[in-house]
Amino acid sequence: MRRRVLATAAGGTQVGFVPTMGALHAGHESLVRRATSECGAVAVSIFVNPTQFGPREDFARYPRPFEADLERLRAARADWVFAPSADAIYPPGDATRIRVAGPAERWEGAFRPGHFDGVATVVAKLFAIVPAATAYFGEKDWQQCAVIRRMVTDLVLPVRVVVCPTVREPDGLAMSSRNAYLSPEDRRRAAAIPAGLERAVEAWGRGDAAATIEADACERLSEAGFTVDYWRIVCEESLEPVDEAASGGAPRILLACRLGGTRLIDTLGLARR
Repeated sequence: MRRRVLATAAGGTQVGFVPTMGALHAGHESLVRRATSECGAVAVSIFVNPTQFGPREDFARYPRPFEADLERLRAARADWVFAPSADAIYPPGDATRIRVAGPAERWEGAFRPGHFDGVATVVAKLFAIVPAATAYFGEKDWQQCAVIRRMVTDLVLPVRVVVCPTVREPDGLAMSSRNAYLSPEDRRRAAAIPAGLERAVEAWGRGDAAATIEADACERLSEAGFTVDYWRIVCEESLEPVDEAASGGAPRILLACRLGGTRLIDTLGLARR
């Protein structure tokens, strides 16, 4: 994989890279289309990374429809698919991890200890194996994108990180591989997430306080049957709550909640005021 990417780049063709865990959907396809529109060749990785799952999380049942994923990538005109075994990424004797702080410490980092260390480690390995000029990630995983950008800056990695807009279902629910876990009833309930985001945008535009908007959103999700891990308005660069931060970028909603046995995350940018 590395030899092919380097040879292609040496010939003057820019290579794009889309890291995924498979179970691909239209959101992943949009990343590949963005990459193909900007780059002469595109590699996509499919690897369900064990080190970013906690001991009670869904690694074993995470969907792995590999042949269907390949068909999607053929249709999206990806040039290469890199689908390594776990032993290829974590060979015998593997003993090195990247520990991330800063944007990794709150929110997902607090609820999933060690998660972002696993993400940063595997992404750094993939960047070394697929030395592309540009890598593409989805906005829905906003905190993950912030962590990867921080790692790229801190470790002086020669790759540009592009964050692409969230792709949503007709009812506004963010596309996610984990949506497949939802029962038909829970899938209907899940529409409360985008509805709550829309209501929050309106309240923010009226000038309501962040704490008031957050409390209302949590209450409504709880009434709809969700367990809310967090629902906060933060500065999109620092990820600090807007009511605590002196600066740190435009405001953005970050949320994570559970419905049945399924954990869903989402994000939405808000206008400065």
